[in-house]
Amino acid sequence: MDTLSYKTVSATKATINKEWVVVDATDMVVGRLASKVAKLLRGKYKPNYTPHMDCGDNVIILNADKIKLTGNKWDQRQFYYHSGYPGGRTDVTPAELFAKKPERLFERAVKGMLPKSRLGRQLFRNLYVYVGNEHKHEAQQPKVIDINTLK
Repeated sequence: MDTLSYKTVSATKATINKEWVVVDATDMVVGRLASKVAKLLRGKYKPNYTPHMDCGDNVIILNADKIKLTGNKWDQRQFYYHSGYPGGRTDVTPAELFAKKPERLFERAVKGMLPKSRLGRQLFRNLYVYVGNEHKHEAQQPKVIDINTLK
């Protein structure tokens, strides 16, 4: 067997083609949508996926105010924030977070599914979440995809 014919080809900055995609989040469950969006941001749906490179797409999420949570997670789940000072812990429910900034709930879900490294922070910058049906990225000519067709 000729082992030289089996070479792993890693993506480079020259070979990566990043696209702009639009996803409509109307009546979607937060975690299920966030996992697919994290895969899009990471580039795992592409044949030239390379773990240490930013080869994912730029993703625009519309209608972030129409997402759903299953069960009683709106009131029973707790998010914790800490200021760094003694007694500085703040407890927030998803309903309280959603009332202040609806897009922040979805951003938090996606950020938790990305790598906790410099690459993860870079990938998170490729996510744009908007309340409503309008966005400011028409110049990039994003294509609308149905997220349910992805596995």
